[in-house]
Amino acid sequence: MESLKYLLIPMVLSVVLTPIIKVIAIRLQVYAQMNERTIHQGKIVRIGGVAIYVSFLICMALFVKTDMTTNGILIGASIMFLGGLIDDMINLKPCYKLLFEVVAAVVLITIGSVSLDTIRLPFGIVIDWGIVSFIVTFIWIIGITNAVNLMDGLDGLAGGVSTIILIVIACLAVMDGRMDIQIMALLLAGATLGCLFFNWHPASIFIGDCGALFLGFIISAISLNGFKSSTIMTLALPILLLMLPIIDTLGAILRRKLSGHKFSEADKKHIHHLLMQRFGHRNTVIILYIVTALFGFTAYIYLVNKTTGLFVLSLIVLVVEVFIEISGMISKQYHPLLSIGRLMTRKVLHWISKHKQTQ
Repeated sequence: MESLKYLLIPMVLSVVLTPIIKVIAIRLQVYAQMNERTIHQGKIVRIGGVAIYVSFLICMALFVKTDMTTNGILIGASIMFLGGLIDDMINLKPCYKLLFEVVAAVVLITIGSVSLDTIRLPFGIVIDWGIVSFIVTFIWIIGITNAVNLMDGLDGLAGGVSTIILIVIACLAVMDGRMDIQIMALLLAGATLGCLFFNWHPASIFIGDCGALFLGFIISAISLNGFKSSTIMTLALPILLLMLPIIDTLGAILRRKLSGHKFSEADKKHIHHLLMQRFGHRNTVIILYIVTALFGFTAYIYLVNKTTGLFVLSLIVLVVEVFIEISGMISKQYHPLLSIGRLMTRKVLHWISKHKQTQ
């Protein structure tokens, strides 16, 4: 019950602040642009992330004693938020957005000392990466930050998925004895949930890049910092929790690479776009919430029983892979699993036919 205040107080604060931010954004005319790949209609303000950011910072000041790691996370996240806010207002070029991400990541690693120094594998195997840890940590931060941002394509999707991930992180942090991570995760989840009331379909405000990049950055930082000293596989839980945005991002990279397009060129072939064609806007968001929750539940199972957790994970990944191949998310020619399935089916049918003839 004590933990509920870390969720409810920032949520209430965010609920109060979001309409105020909306009024300010309308006066500043900070609206989401409409083009061939957007799905919204009319003028909708796009800086709802400001309410998330302010609510989170206020509650962090109230409930958390800061140290160098926390300061590194907050300073880096603030830089990331600022870059997103500027982009929401004047549309930065991708290279300038990347510059903000690079600076924020460097701040997190240097000031916050958040880095993946070692990889812990089963059977007590520990790999010390040394200087390579900086590169791996840097890629993780940039990758997850952009992965969450790429999911911000439907009303309530990025915010809702982030909230689920943060709540799961908070629960797992309790099991791992990391109360600092639990509190930070719950505070951000509450702040995001408050804005989500207005961002749910049909949205009256978008969280914008200032919200999505900020969420992605914080999630990348606390997921890495929260489990890097765990006795389980170091990146197993963070990767598992963030499996949906990771799959979506890797799919986008492969798809655009194979088609000869730049990664910065947006399209409408993300998982949420493909699902929406069949299930509609709101149902697609709910489906992706459930998938994210399933990955989170699998992470919990993995902590309790690794064999069962890996089995459940394999089933979920199998279903996702089949969906990717059927939908043509990467390309119409990408269907390795289905090809193997068809080949095996033909061989089985051929064997059955041959067996009948011999009888």
